[in-house]
Amino acid sequence: MKKKQALNVVCFGEVLWDVFPTHKKIGGAPLNVALRMNSIGVASTIISKIGNDENGKDIIKYIEDHNMNSSLIQIDPDYMTGVVHVMINEKGNASYDIHYPSAWDKIVVNSAAEKQVSEADAFVFGSLICRDEISRASLFSLLNKAKYKVLDANLRAPYYTTEVLIELMFKADFIKLNDEELYEISQKLESPYNSFEQNIQFIAEKTNTKQICVTKGAFGAVLYYNQKFYYNSGYFVKVVDTVGAGDSFLATLIVRLLKGKSPQKSLNYACAIGALVAGQEGANPKISDKEIKKFMMV
Repeated sequence: MKKKQALNVVCFGEVLWDVFPTHKKIGGAPLNVALRMNSIGVASTIISKIGNDENGKDIIKYIEDHNMNSSLIQIDPDYMTGVVHVMINEKGNASYDIHYPSAWDKIVVNSAAEKQVSEADAFVFGSLICRDEISRASLFSLLNKAKYKVLDANLRAPYYTTEVLIELMFKADFIKLNDEELYEISQKLESPYNSFEQNIQFIAEKTNTKQICVTKGAFGAVLYYNQKFYYNSGYFVKVVDTVGAGDSFLATLIVRLLKGKSPQKSLNYACAIGALVAGQEGANPKISDKEIKKFMMV
């Protein structure tokens, strides 16, 4: 009997330092997704760019210390490694000041990246990487090589345009939004509807995307998967900060769906991981399968 090959996922986009008032942590949504996937046993690779500086060297070391492939992270001699100043409000919700231009705005395509993407089971990307024409052109080039394309909308004003966002959605096989993004995009697409489900179906039909997930913060998430809705109402946790919670949620959901787990069980497990991340500091806390299952049982 032929052994089933392990999953292989490529994430494309920003790697950077999240700088908080009292400390800094390595982050960037695509890197957070890749790190979480790697932590649950999936071979994950990040395509990005750093500066030729200490921040960049520290990111490479961090990635390699987590046994993840860093060979597709490019080094830019002219631009510094990305930095984001993160402000956390009294509810634990984050706002961001994203330095521009940064090295990750200047990612270029090479044959190694094309090969990795063409062989991957999934290709994960967001809208923020499109704020600069160089990385945007590289993303669209790689999208032509990908088998299964996962868009995390991750809207960060003023770094996106409606035109580019819609183009990304048309290319995606799976779209992840939060509830605010759902209504903003529905409005941009001139949806006639007000209800949550109707707007999800409207976007699915408008962009020809069969799989859409909308997160609702503390209130869980809704998954629209091949014309059927699945719901999770969330898990209670005392929020420390929400940085990276959505990234861990997405990473877990995609991996479980790719492994053939049921949409409902996949959604439940992903919501649990998202909650546990929000209950700890930073984007990439260690969380064991045992800890997740125990949390879901409480």
